Amino acid sequence: MHKFLASWCLTGTSLIAAPYALAQTTLETAPAPVAKPGTTTESSATAQPVPAPAAVPQPDPAPAAAPQPVTAPAAAPQPVPTPAGPVQATSAAPQVTVSAERPTNRIDRQVYDLKTDVSTTNSSAADALNNVPSVNVDPDGTVTLRGSANVQILVDGKPSAQLQGENRGPALQAMPADDIESVEVINNPGAQFGNEGGGGPILNLVMRRSRKPGGFGAVNANAGTAGRYNSSVNGSYNQGPWGFQGSANIRHDGRNSVGELTRDRLDAQSGQFVHSSQTSTGRGLNDMGALNGTVSYNLDATDTLTASASYNTRTNDQQGVDHYINGATALLPASDYIRTVDRTGDSHNFSWGGRYDHKGQLPGETLKIDLRVSASENDNVSAYANQVLAGVLRDSRARQHNNFETRIVDFTGDYERPLAGGALKAGYKIATNDNTFDTVYADIDPLSGVATVNAGRTNNYELKETVSALYGTYQMRLNERWGALAGLRAEYTDMDIRQITGHVEGKNSYLNWMPSAYATYKVSDDATVRFAYARRIRRPSAGDLNPYTIYRDEFNVSSGNPALKPTKTDSFEVGYETKFAGLDTNLRGYYRRDTDAIVDYRTFIAPNVLLTTRANGEGGHSSGLEFTLSGKLTPALTLNTSGNLARMQQSFYDDAGELVSRTANSLSGRVRLNYQLDANDQVQLALMMMGKMLSGAGYRSPNHSLNASWRHTLTPQWTLVANVTDLFNTNKMETVVDSATLRETSTRRFDGRVVYVGLSYRFGGVKSGTGDDTDHPFMRRGPGGRGPGMGPAPAGPGGSD
Repeated sequence: MHKFLASWCLTGTSLIAAPYALAQTTLETAPAPVAKPGTTTESSATAQPVPAPAAVPQPDPAPAAAPQPVTAPAAAPQPVPTPAGPVQATSAAPQVTVSAERPTNRIDRQVYDLKTDVSTTNSSAADALNNVPSVNVDPDGTVTLRGSANVQILVDGKPSAQLQGENRGPALQAMPADDIESVEVINNPGAQFGNEGGGGPILNLVMRRSRKPGGFGAVNANAGTAGRYNSSVNGSYNQGPWGFQGSANIRHDGRNSVGELTRDRLDAQSGQFVHSSQTSTGRGLNDMGALNGTVSYNLDATDTLTASASYNTRTNDQQGVDHYINGATALLPASDYIRTVDRTGDSHNFSWGGRYDHKGQLPGETLKIDLRVSASENDNVSAYANQVLAGVLRDSRARQHNNFETRIVDFTGDYERPLAGGALKAGYKIATNDNTFDTVYADIDPLSGVATVNAGRTNNYELKETVSALYGTYQMRLNERWGALAGLRAEYTDMDIRQITGHVEGKNSYLNWMPSAYATYKVSDDATVRFAYARRIRRPSAGDLNPYTIYRDEFNVSSGNPALKPTKTDSFEVGYETKFAGLDTNLRGYYRRDTDAIVDYRTFIAPNVLLTTRANGEGGHSSGLEFTLSGKLTPALTLNTSGNLARMQQSFYDDAGELVSRTANSLSGRVRLNYQLDANDQVQLALMMMGKMLSGAGYRSPNHSLNASWRHTLTPQWTLVANVTDLFNTNKMETVVDSATLRETSTRRFDGRVVYVGLSYRFGGVKSGTGDDTDHPFMRRGPGGRGPGMGPAPAGPGGSD
């Protein structure tokens, strides 16, 4: 597959387009339209060449309305004037181009532009997210925000099957950062957002869209250490009522690792702690490829149809060696053996969708109907071989076949209109999420080669989840300084659980009401105070609900709990945005409380086998202070920095059945320095630090890494980029558990020092010879703006998720 994609990229037969800093919209309007400077008519998350009526002043948007200029902090909503009359469509309308910078901070979210990151053209989506304040993506692809792993990731405002469950990490590591226009961080999601894939704070990946007339293109090719490489091509073509967008990429990448685990567990028979250990190595780079395309058509001046499709694939190959040493207990003698693992397999993900946009007669009146279908299919086979070095165990072989499939159908509708001096928005959602898990484990006789199914490690499981939701929001300006947005969402969930192997069936359903409220107070032209509250739920995932005991390795097994209830989260936030010493400054205080929190419970089911399951605990809370500071320290040096001082507390029942409360203080941060050496050279250093984080019955130790990048402009079309990930090879994952019956430390280190060097070529839209190549992707304005100073960025998704 990757050979086909490579050939497709090199022949240049695809549509090609470049990233952009200023959004230019081609509109077919009634004759003699009047465009308000600094505004656009559509958010880039669903960017289409959508026709519009003559522009009029809009209210400060609800989460999907037209954005405002970035010249000041997002202000309170403006009153909506009464329109002079309906705008009539015309088939012979002239074309008008509206150009505007898009905002970062909005009333319910912060938006971070990725184009100012020097390494974007040869890094992955996981690398790009690591540059977003308070976001951390570890080498396994686990995403945390403000120390919480309960993060929902959307693509253009919609859930995607490839970003669900265990598939999320590999998908983020395969997705090119250059395909992403911006990242929206929604710490307190409002009523328009559902609760799939986490239900906590949201990271919305706004994919690149170009609405400029004509054709534009960019090609990237990069080579890395240890045989790594990646290449991508993306482009667009817009002419008259038609708009086309496409991209393709291939990648050969991965992270090798070494691990150490030491465990001391209490032997109930002897009353003594028994020591055991495990050392492991994992190796294997994988092939990945993807194709994406979008077509839009303006039916007339008020209606647009859009269709999109994508496909990506990757291999799941891995080779591992584990060395186990188990101490003697009162019942079992000591043992020493080596297990080798050879895993092969692949993953296929696809999605398609259609959308209808209608602009009404009133200014700001819109109707959006959206259907999205996505699926993920993962299949792999692991071959195990145990070689006994000491003890009473014997050599053995086994094979495990895993097949996981997820399918999401998401149908939404959103209607927005001005009402009583503000903006009313209402919508619905009907979604199904089908999950299938099929695991077959077979023991193989080392002499005869005969395979026998191990019923204790084999299971077939299905979960079907249906969600129906209604929501409404209302936003208005109260006076010259105050603006407010309030909303309410009702969400009914129905689950069918079938543990086929264990002959267990269950059904669970519940109705949840989720209010949200936001307010802004304009202190001065350069200062704004923001307030936010939202209630969310976190539904248990498919794996959380599966009651069957699943084999992980010789030391660890896991099982779910079909009786789990959703976790309810109430979050509060207050923020202050201003200018300080010429730098854009944001300070946010937050508090988050979980009720019926889903937590891990660990118990021994055999002398050296630890079972991890899940249950609803007493809950917990976290609070913190987050800041971002960005801007130019000198004409050549730009600073982007952020930090999060957090305090976390969890309450749960330990292995002795007693209620235990734990607290942890954590300081995490990002520092990114961009230095313009001369007109053609720019260097970047990015330091990422992650503080202590509670994890299950233990905690994650602090961690840090340093990345370096260099960009050299050869010509207005050609650019050379080099970057080093984890320059000093310090990245590691360490978890510590210290309870009455278990003391465990697990550490994994990665070959994090990875070097990539690549070329980028762009054509179309470059103003050669003018000295003003502002459309060139590497000649845009530098870091600045609000949020972390990552420049202007597009507004959020056009509808509910």
